[in-house]
Amino acid sequence: MSVAFTREEDLEATAADLADRPISPYPNLVTPEGLAAIEAELASARAAYTAAQVQGSIESDRTAMARATRDLRYWSARRASAQLVEPSEDDGAVRFGGSVSIEREDGRAQTWRIVGEDEADPAAGSVSHVSPLARAVMGKRVGDEVTVAGQSAEIVAVG
Repeated sequence: MSVAFTREEDLEATAADLADRPISPYPNLVTPEGLAAIEAELASARAAYTAAQVQGSIESDRTAMARATRDLRYWSARRASAQLVEPSEDDGAVRFGGSVSIEREDGRAQTWRIVGEDEADPAAGSVSHVSPLARAVMGKRVGDEVTVAGQSAEIVAVG
């Protein structure tokens, strides 16, 4: 059947049944910047929820209300479970909140900052503490060899 022949309220009802965003089973470790980002997302979710309520009856825009409610539940749970990890004294070992530079066998050098799951952005150079890369390098020091994605790499800097 063509979309042109479906009733708009049927589409809204389907959209209103949004599944919850999955919550990680791992500890919700966050850097100070990560905690600030979670709080900003929570404030944004609260504002979206309020806006969805104010815009009229729930029936008129069930999708916006469902999305706002889902995001509010997610960010409330993430804020409630957040475990702030303050920067610690640099002892030369890779740690949460710190950075690590590796050199792969093929000569590629990469630098990553190890952060919480919600603040991880590999394209911007940050990875989650539960990622395979972070797990491979945590606690290691300059000169240590690690296996990352099935390849050998050497830790060349820790910050």
